[in-house]
Amino acid sequence: MITNIRTLYAPVQPTVKQTASNVSYVEFLPDAKLQPLIYCYWQLKTTEKLNEEFIYRVVADGCIDIYFELDNPHNSYVMGFCKQYTEFPLENSFNYVGVRFLPTMFPQLFGISAIELSDRFEELRSVIPSTSIFIANNLTEKLSPKQIKETLDRYFLKRLSEITFNNDIRLYGAIEIILNKSGAINIETELDTGISPRQLRRLFEFYIGDTAKTFNKIVRFQQILQAKPSQQSLKGNKLFLENGYYDQAHFIKEFKNLYGITPGKAF
Repeated sequence: MITNIRTLYAPVQPTVKQTASNVSYVEFLPDAKLQPLIYCYWQLKTTEKLNEEFIYRVVADGCIDIYFELDNPHNSYVMGFCKQYTEFPLENSFNYVGVRFLPTMFPQLFGISAIELSDRFEELRSVIPSTSIFIANNLTEKLSPKQIKETLDRYFLKRLSEITFNNDIRLYGAIEIILNKSGAINIETELDTGISPRQLRRLFEFYIGDTAKTFNKIVRFQQILQAKPSQQSLKGNKLFLENGYYDQAHFIKEFKNLYGITPGKAF
């Protein structure tokens, strides 16, 4: 691959750690050969039965995820690229496992256009039947995190050995510019990759799931999450101006759309 996206981008999902008691969320790394494709495997589960249903909020991160409940692996899903936050109402007891693919990698592995999955989730059996069958036949609640990792590694390493990557320098050159600038660029004037806007849009829609402008917006948002600003720094102008927002109102509106709450409440 031309660009190792992982070295430039670390998508985060911060909401569970801030809002939940008796709910555990952990991420664990795949095999080293898979790390340029898969950011992490993750597990979201209750440590005790909750008194009420749990609302899991997923912030926009530019990724595509496969996920399933370990107690019922016959029902598996894929969540596409989302340009805003998503909320999932869960029951008072659950044990979910997921695979978070770095941007462009799900279409590379499976040859499926990311735009077909954008802003929604689908049953995995209708998108990649073979992967759905593998999960149903090989993942159970009896497995430890180490065994889950080894099982998923085995499947995705085999898949990796069977494909040829499309290392389109126009696409990955544009992505590298966006990531190096942490999303603080003007797409119309600063993203010159030698192809027409229409061609660039087509590449981003197939491999990312939306336009370069939308992806840039999410990268910028994720940069704010990585920075973990204090309440005091949020009150000044420097943070949002440095990251390419027009003013504080623009920053707050966009952040709330991507996270679900205002930056003041988030931090």
